[in-house]
Amino acid sequence: MKIVADNKKARFEYFVLDSVEAGLALKGFEVKSIRLGQVSLGESFCQLYNGEMWLKNCHITPYKMETIVKIDPLRDRKLLMHKNEINKLGGKAREKGYTLVPLKMYFKNGRVKLEVGLCQGKQLHDKRDTIKERDIKRLAEREIARY
Repeated sequence: MKIVADNKKARFEYFVLDSVEAGLALKGFEVKSIRLGQVSLGESFCQLYNGEMWLKNCHITPYKMETIVKIDPLRDRKLLMHKNEINKLGGKAREKGYTLVPLKMYFKNGRVKLEVGLCQGKQLHDKRDTIKERDIKRLAEREIARY
């Protein structure tokens, strides 16, 4: 499993309550760009529309060797999921305070997969706790390495 893009900002901004693996409906040259790592999940989110899950605002840089077709790098992309997964996540996401956020994009058996998380927003004191835990962990690793 080769991880291409990881949304570290999402893990800092949200509590991840549940996650599901989904496929992506992509064009051929988009897959080539993803293989080169030219994808950004930073500002992207998932949305339920007409019983289908869509990835919005995900930036995939156009493949530089592709000259014929010009497609918007921020276009909406359909997520390939089972209906029961869509209903489960969509029902929870409609509740106040929950959102669907892409966590990481990776290749699995030659296919592009996206891990979608059901998330709840953190407040400022929760973010401070996350920073504190991260600093403590970093100091402990330094001490262990030095010792």
